[in-house]
Amino acid sequence: LTFQAGLKEEGLSASSCNHYIKLLRHALNLAVEWDLLEKNPATRVPLFLEDNKVEHYLEDDELERLLTVLRTDDNRNVCSIALFLLSTGARLNEVLRAKWSDCDIDRRVWRIPASNSKSKRIRSVPLNDSALDVLSLLDTLGEYEYLFINHKTGKTYTTIHKVWGRLRGKAGVPHLRIHDLRHQYASFLVNSGRTLYEVQQ
Repeated sequence: LTFQAGLKEEGLSASSCNHYIKLLRHALNLAVEWDLLEKNPATRVPLFLEDNKVEHYLEDDELERLLTVLRTDDNRNVCSIALFLLSTGARLNEVLRAKWSDCDIDRRVWRIPASNSKSKRIRSVPLNDSALDVLSLLDTLGEYEYLFINHKTGKTYTTIHKVWGRLRGKAGVPHLRIHDLRHQYASFLVNSGRTLYEVQQ
């Protein structure tokens, strides 16, 4: 407990302090397994429960700069992914695994299969005008199974964080994480008069 408190006093975040304790527990568990100790003294040391997650929302001027970058940058694929995230409120892994067969353009609905959903349930996401605009500009329809394809590899993206880092820096919003686009979408809905229940659904 003294060690743990000392880490906090040094200015480490709750998450970082917990990593130290987890590593210590693991090392002592190995010592028990190798008969060097009878029991692990760190087992009952509680982890910090502080929530250090920060949500970032864009001011109007920041949003305008971001949209300008996403509409004009040369990396059209990743820009399209970001615009689709901002237009649907979906999670990144859901968008990267989205298939054309899951999209009903006429009914303006994107069906996320249970296998791709965090809740492990089928979700239907309405496709607004900006989401449909993104889909209309993609060149993968009829050519590939998935919406977003990395043309350098001919495969789906596994991550876009490196390019996203460049894009958000170019837009002057270096603090903005990919997941913040989901929160921004929720903010759009609330500001347009939707109830919190509707937003949650």
